[in-house]
Amino acid sequence: MNALIFAVGVLWVIVLALIVIIFALARQIGVLFERVSPMGALVNDSGPKIGDTTPVYTLPNLNGGAVTIGPKPNRSTLVFFVSPTCPVCKKLLPILRSVKSDEGKWLDVVLASDGEIDKHKRFIDTAKLGDFPYVVSTELGLAYRVSRLPFAVLFDEHGTIRAKGLINNREQLESLFNASEMGVGSIQNYLDAPIVATN
Repeated sequence: MNALIFAVGVLWVIVLALIVIIFALARQIGVLFERVSPMGALVNDSGPKIGDTTPVYTLPNLNGGAVTIGPKPNRSTLVFFVSPTCPVCKKLLPILRSVKSDEGKWLDVVLASDGEIDKHKRFIDTAKLGDFPYVVSTELGLAYRVSRLPFAVLFDEHGTIRAKGLINNREQLESLFNASEMGVGSIQNYLDAPIVATN
């Protein structure tokens, strides 16, 4: 009889220990999920806000012709600000080529910068950017309040700014498209928003 009571007691201790372990593992999974959540583009509060209409510009394209920054029927536009002296910008160029190819049915990718035209033409040659629309305009950067590079602005066919931010990697660039599809200002705002209980 004593042995049976002892065995039941041991089993209860084991069960309680398992409950504690499961609770601890569940908590660690929550912490891990939070740490691996996608990092969206770093949004700044200056310049046009999400939902505003982009200013409209028609600018010379260094690769020929002209580029209109603004509403386009059935076309969204990603204006990506780069610099010939920006290492991160150069690192992202293959990703931009991939985006241009994969999303070309609905998206135009425009490279933008400011400074001396000759330097940008050399950059176009060395980085093989001849297939991108490439504009140089200080006014365009000022309009979007671009203070750091690389910086991107995504607006839809109506010229409504859907997402924007500082971009350092593919995940941050893709977060602009995800934010646009989800109808939120940024992925970070979406993740940081309090959860609303539904009935």
